Amino acid sequence: MTEPWMSGSYAEVNPLLRPLLHAFDHALLDLEHWTANLTQEQLWSTPHNLGSVGFHLRHITGSTDRLFTYAQNEALTETQLQTLNSEKTPGATRDELLAEMRQTFATIAQKVRDLDPATLSEPRFIGRKRLPTTLHSLLVHIAEHTMRHVGQAIITVRVLTNGGLAS
Repeated sequence: MTEPWMSGSYAEVNPLLRPLLHAFDHALLDLEHWTANLTQEQLWSTPHNLGSVGFHLRHITGSTDRLFTYAQNEALTETQLQTLNSEKTPGATRDELLAEMRQTFATIAQKVRDLDPATLSEPRFIGRKRLPTTLHSLLVHIAEHTMRHVGQAIITVRVLTNGGLAS
């Protein structure tokens, strides 16, 4: 499989913005593959106190939305804060979680396409403490944070389906 970043996709998007879109594509490919055969019980299981796969899928979606809100120089909404507080709550199916992720990624991808690359060095602030960063650093962090949770979800899947990580 050719990884998204090597596919030549998004040639119309500024090269400094393109990696975020590739991270979204890569996350979906990996998560669709690794979660394909999970039962609903496995999706929300927390073996060895690992975060459940369902949590990681919901967290990727929610954190991406929240971080991009900061990228737009906006404050989090009450709905976003409620979503944050419910990320570990079991219930949603794999298909529901992936559909929410696809929708969030698509919405943000369109906004990323519309960004003026000249604004990438502009300051942005994160959270109630208003921690300083730049728009570009924030976009890079969204990509790296997404892929970190993809990796954690894959580890949990492997523990659930292989009885552990040893091969």
